[in-house]
Amino acid sequence: MRFFIFLLLFVSCQYQQEKVNGVSFVSSGKEVNLENITPVKKLNANYAAVMPFGFIESLGHSNLRFNEEWQWFGEREEGVKQYIEELQKQKIKVMLKPQIWVKDGLFTGKIKMNSESDWQQFEKRYSEFILTFAKVAQEKQIPLFCIGTELEFFVENRPGFWKSLINEVKKIYKGKLTYAANWDEFTKTVFWADLDFIGIDGYFPLTEEKTPTIDSLKLGWVKHKKIMKKYSDSLQKKILFTEFGYRSLDYAAAKPWEVDYNKTSVNLKAQVNATKVLFEELWKEEWFAGGFVWKWFIDYENSGGKNDSRFTPQNKPVENVIREYYLRHN
Repeated sequence: MRFFIFLLLFVSCQYQQEKVNGVSFVSSGKEVNLENITPVKKLNANYAAVMPFGFIESLGHSNLRFNEEWQWFGEREEGVKQYIEELQKQKIKVMLKPQIWVKDGLFTGKIKMNSESDWQQFEKRYSEFILTFAKVAQEKQIPLFCIGTELEFFVENRPGFWKSLINEVKKIYKGKLTYAANWDEFTKTVFWADLDFIGIDGYFPLTEEKTPTIDSLKLGWVKHKKIMKKYSDSLQKKILFTEFGYRSLDYAAAKPWEVDYNKTSVNLKAQVNATKVLFEELWKEEWFAGGFVWKWFIDYENSGGKNDSRFTPQNKPVENVIREYYLRHN
């Protein structure tokens, strides 16, 4: 009897500690195969975010285009299905995460239409975009679906639309739902009660140091952790980092959200330290569900490397950091 009770406690403890150990699996122009997914397995990842894209010409442009022949294979419905099937064959779960790309890489959080008619047109197209992939998520039995990424002005200006969209998604898709709020947006997002996870793209500013030290990074997390825990407790929902990561360059933890290709001063230690402290500070917390590292390319051998200053951890020292922490919580 004692052994049986111990076994139940052990299994319960293991279940509670299990985290989403994910990668953001970047779309490509070709199909994926075992060779592309093996490195994900070797990372000890148990989840991958598959990300179909829709495109608009400007921040006020209402015609959202998606699932068109000119797009990359992995951005379209047929490619998304193929990616999901291959990942599932290797026992990797999927979060399906449709996203918008604004021409010239303008920030999606500032998308805002110029008239009521434009809003209605944009909402119609956005609903079609999301519901198309909600159907895919249900068909492929995806455990997690993300209804949007970093759309602060859209959420702020059209709360009624989002309530309606979530209801429509739930008619189609029966799995868990989240939304990917930017790090400075999530406390203003109004519909968390209707979702299963509080999704955050976790690019919180931590320290202005050129090569951030462990101590300064830990200190930097204190206030952010307090806010997240309080928010999680108030809604009785766990927080999921729908994206997280750092560039391998100087001042990596000062403005982690920044994508400035003019900054190329490689600093592998900065990326390692920031990533290590993120795991140490968050993965142990009961209110934290895990996250998806940004970002992971399917062509592993030719991605990242020690001379690369961008986000990907591939073929850099930080890859081993992620592998170790994912193994601990798998």
